[in-house]
This record gives sequence, structure tokens and C-alpha cells, in this order.
Amino acid sequence: MVGAKDIEMAKRFYDAIFSHMPLDEQGVDKFERPFYRQGKQRFIITHPINGQPATAANGSTIGFELGSCEAVYAWHQAGVTHGGSSAESAPYVREDGKCVAYLRDPTGNKLCAFYQTQG
Repeated sequence: MVGAKDIEMAKRFYDAIFSHMPLDEQGVDKFERPFYRQGKQRFIITHPINGQPATAANGSTIGFELGSCEAVYAWHQAGVTHGGSSAESAPYVREDGKCVAYLRDPTGNKLCAFYQTQG
């Protein structure tokens, strides 16, 4: 679950990046929060329940494993195109063979997509 300052903007961003992942379901729950489900995992966008403004967590990163390096690059591009920003560096393949990309969503939450290309 991530907090968002603007739910509609966040939904457009997450719709775009999740289009590069196999989802079992997506929609809006009984509390009017957009959600995305893959197996038993659920990802929900919400305003903070304490009524305070949404802020990005300091030191937190939410990671998603994708099915190919191409999907990682497309995920990153979709995020940047839909209101997010690149975090750290452009997508790349590390020495250990892991293809990685980092984004910040429109609220500033840090996200990572990865795919292990070898070993």
C-alpha cells in the first residue's frame, strides 16, 4: 500500500507501470481505493488514514520482479511518461546480471523493477 497526494494521478501512473506485469485483477475496492492483484499480493493506492498529507517513506523501496529486461525498460519508460521520475540512474544491467530500473511515483514513493538475466 502506498499513500498518494492525488489518487487519480497515482492511478494513471500505476495503471501504466502495471501494464508491463501479469496481473490477476485490478479495480477499486469497497473503500474506493485503486488496487492491483497478482496471486496473493495486493498493491493499493490510498490517502493516509490519519488524514495527514501523503509523503514518501525515507529509505523504503517497493520492488517488482518482471519477466524480461525489455519489460523492465518499458516499465521505467511508462512510469516516466505517466508522471513519475527516474530515480538513481537510467535502467541498466548490473555486473551480477540483474536488469534494474528505479522510479519515483508522483508522490515520491521509490519503486524498483528487476529481472535476473543470468546466474
